[in-house]
Amino acid sequence: MTAPHLPREKGHDAAGTVRFMSRTTGQTEAFGAGWAQILEPGAILLLFGDLGAGKTVFARGIIRALHGIDEDLLVTSPTFTLMNPYLDGRLPVHHFDLYRLAEPEDLVWIGAEESFDTPGISLIEWPERGGEHIPDDHL
Repeated sequence: MTAPHLPREKGHDAAGTVRFMSRTTGQTEAFGAGWAQILEPGAILLLFGDLGAGKTVFARGIIRALHGIDEDLLVTSPTFTLMNPYLDGRLPVHHFDLYRLAEPEDLVWIGAEESFDTPGISLIEWPERGGEHIPDDHL
């Protein structure tokens, strides 16, 4: 799997992390939509960044693209629910936001591990809070 077109000043760093600088939410959402075209079943993407960095906007681009660019599809951060499922697209998506996760073990009771094993896509904001429950095989 290769990254979609990246702006010239950005790309992959030595650790293989893709870094992207966007000036608008539209650019960030379009970048996510580009990723939706190359994601394969079972892909798990870890999304890092400060509050307001655009993690949810990037996820929205992926989710909407997998659902036929339905701009009416409401995609919000699952900050309080921890996970929002979007099951009706080309690939099902499980969108996680672990910012308010009390303990990494809480991922077990919300069924995260089962979601990671599906043929869909998992998008995980704040993955560092998931500890050992975050799969080793991820982007």
